[in-house]
Amino acid sequence: MASKFLKEFREFAVKGNVIDMAVGIIVGGAFTLIVNSLVNNVMNPLLGLLIGGVDFSNLFLVLKQGDPEGPYTTLQMAQEAGAVTLDYGVFLNSIISFVIVSFAIFLLIRTINRLRREKVVEESIEEAATEKPCPFCLMSIPLEAKRCGHCTSQLPAAPGPEIRAEETPVTP
Repeated sequence: MASKFLKEFREFAVKGNVIDMAVGIIVGGAFTLIVNSLVNNVMNPLLGLLIGGVDFSNLFLVLKQGDPEGPYTTLQMAQEAGAVTLDYGVFLNSIISFVIVSFAIFLLIRTINRLRREKVVEESIEEAATEKPCPFCLMSIPLEAKRCGHCTSQLPAAPGPEIRAEETPVTP
């Protein structure tokens, strides 16, 4: 019974979707580190400078004083004193990170969808140019076929290029 369970687990674990998901989670974790660094080290200082030197990570509201009582100039000082704080600056950092990650995922999915649409269009153009349906069994057959490979019906002669009366070659 245990060997059957292990065999099923091994089959599940080596399927392409599970491996793809694992790679996605690992890449997502690394991407999250990059985005957090972008938000904390680039975006927040720039936004803080535009707003007037505000550091988002130190925006907080004291709900209950700690020991010693405030005022506290930084979030770290308030936490070390044991104060109960509402850390809305950290929440703003999280919102900015979420927006950046969402936008990056949107761009990635948009690009993948565009590539898929182009591939489908190319494939349909190739198929349309090389095949036609058999008039008897409706299976796809090559344009130049004289007999259907599926139902073996004799196909009507393909119409050649039309020749107009003024283009008819004159034979002496």
